[in-house]
Amino acid sequence: MSPDQVAQCLLYVIVALLLAKLLGELAERLKQAPVVGELLAGVILGGGVLGFIRLDNPLHLTASTSALVLLAELGVILLLFEVGLESDLDDFLKVGPSALMVAVVGVVGPFVTGFLVSRWFGLSVPVSVFMGASLTATSVGVTARTFSDLGQINTNVAKIVLGAAVIDDVLGLIILAVVSSIVIDGSISLTKVAITAGTAIVFLVGGIVIGLRLAPYMMVAAKRVRTRGMLTISAFLFCLAFAYIAHKLGLAPIVGAFAAGLILAKTEDQVHIQAGMKPLADILIPIFFVMLGVSVNLAVLNPFNSAYSGSLALAGALVLTAIVMKVVAGLGVLRKGVNRLAVGVGMIPRGEVGLIFASIGWSRRIINSSEYAAILAVVIVTTMITPPILKLVLAKHADKTRHA
Repeated sequence: MSPDQVAQCLLYVIVALLLAKLLGELAERLKQAPVVGELLAGVILGGGVLGFIRLDNPLHLTASTSALVLLAELGVILLLFEVGLESDLDDFLKVGPSALMVAVVGVVGPFVTGFLVSRWFGLSVPVSVFMGASLTATSVGVTARTFSDLGQINTNVAKIVLGAAVIDDVLGLIILAVVSSIVIDGSISLTKVAITAGTAIVFLVGGIVIGLRLAPYMMVAAKRVRTRGMLTISAFLFCLAFAYIAHKLGLAPIVGAFAAGLILAKTEDQVHIQAGMKPLADILIPIFFVMLGVSVNLAVLNPFNSAYSGSLALAGALVLTAIVMKVVAGLGVLRKGVNRLAVGVGMIPRGEVGLIFASIGWSRRIINSSEYAAILAVVIVTTMITPPILKLVLAKHADKTRHA
């Protein structure tokens, strides 16, 4: 990066953090989750409004924007690492069957209905398959932050949603492999699908088992080093290593970060690690949500924009499908006494996962501009509506429980 590009990136960070904190404070005063303000800050700064930060194509970025995206990625990695640190692995194993059922329903339902809706609008079979696949993945970042803001990250509802999102990521990988084979190669490679699924399962199970054995020794060694902050740095490196391995295996880095957090939560240094990571997380996590908002292009919702006007009907149908089928996934909860509606609402946001799907489809010419706009509309609506709706659902359930 040139000095000018470094200066530009610094200006981006200054403005992004300042506006995120101001609107986050406003959202909290209006009794909404602060993440709503941070997302709105990104929308305002992005190409859809002010155009201060441009992120028109996530696959082709300027040097200064790439640096900002890297900070955002570190932010969401830290977010899921913190969630893992605040969680209990044993509790996650207890809600495992419910999380699995929610994930399966939450993937199959949107995929099938998304395919049927696309076919009803006259799209070809390969494109319809891709459109259905783009509705399957859940962006856990928005939901995790909302649960954290509301102080409910350790509830059964949050654990089921987070567990389902991890399984969702594995299923999403399999679906992406299948869809790519159908659309690009014209056939399905069962070997590729089996390898993808097996690799994901081995990483999650094997990584956690091995990590639980290695982590205590790593922490003891870190505490013997006299260099300042070595315990926090060691934990951060552990998190990044798991995120990196997950990425190399085709999983989302946040899955590795979440697993690393679950592992270190079992060590005696959990509280110290949490305290050490908090200042860095407080800076980087808002940048992730700002960049998520920047990715939103409100032009795709403008009926007077000739480039996207033809996609509004399809977008509306897909948005409705995307919302309803994830809410239905909440019915997959097997444990009694769990707020199934909150689980379903927590699975709604597509966020950066949907943007990645859309960018892949667009760059490979699988979908055209109208279909690309329809997927972006799903991302915009599902990401923005989830925090306020989830807060409302949780509040109503809490009132009902108190008066029962």
